[in-house]
Amino acid sequence: MMDAATARSYTGRFAPSPTGALHAGSLVAALASWLDARAHGGRWLVRIEDVDTPRCMPGADQVILGQLAICGLLPDEKPLYQSRRGSAYAAALDQLHALRLTYPCGCTRREIEDALVALGILHERFEERVYPGTCRAGLFGRAARATRVLTLCGGMESVVSWVDRRLGAQQQNVTREVGDFVLHRADGLWAYQLAVVVDDAAQGVTDVVRGEDLADNTPRQIHLQRLLGLPQPRYLHTPLVLGADGHKLSKQNGAKPLDASNPLAALQIAATTLALPTIEAGSVGEWLGAAVRAWAQRWVA
Repeated sequence: MMDAATARSYTGRFAPSPTGALHAGSLVAALASWLDARAHGGRWLVRIEDVDTPRCMPGADQVILGQLAICGLLPDEKPLYQSRRGSAYAAALDQLHALRLTYPCGCTRREIEDALVALGILHERFEERVYPGTCRAGLFGRAARATRVLTLCGGMESVVSWVDRRLGAQQQNVTREVGDFVLHRADGLWAYQLAVVVDDAAQGVTDVVRGEDLADNTPRQIHLQRLLGLPQPRYLHTPLVLGADGHKLSKQNGAKPLDASNPLAALQIAATTLALPTIEAGSVGEWLGAAVRAWAQRWVA
């Protein structure tokens, strides 16, 4: 059973990017993170991940917050906006600079692809590109270009093991499977990996519940947490809603905005993906109360 200290300390979060309205897949992630927080008697936060500003749609954050509210998923604090957090990310990057764990890279995407081909490394369309380390020794002829900042992944610390609450024991050699990765982009925008690690620590997030497609990001984030001396949350990666092409449902493969005209029906569909039982209820509040109890029976130790 969960003790009182765990209930007081639990903080979960849902972190949508405001590139459009929520769809069926993103509601699954939102519902799962909300249920886990409520089942643990903890806090639930919403973070608007608008760090990639060119992709964000004006007003999409308010649409998302409205959809969540209609479904009864109300955060316990005002949303945090990543676009207002640049100084915190800069401080973290300075810390890594001081440890000599970063370097600039001026390679174009084509140069990276050509370097990988020359090394005999071929990739499928959706596979991760392992950075070949071209600029580790210096920029040389690329010094006049706009540069991105990468973090250096090396040594034993780059082999990351963790236990996912749903997927079980996981391990990744970040050096071999991902390589050095971007923290600060050449266009001046902050990379997701750094921003999410800094914000999870700043908000006291103890548990990250999100879609299974993000499980591959977890070792990079744990690696950064260790380098920066930040606490490591627990992770639970949920099943995905798939599009017609067999990949994660998204706007790129035909995901339609969530129809919030019948929130009970939308919640029950999301619950089915999460393997929760059918719940008969006359209101959103009644349904959510029953769903919390069902979640607790499965996911609260």
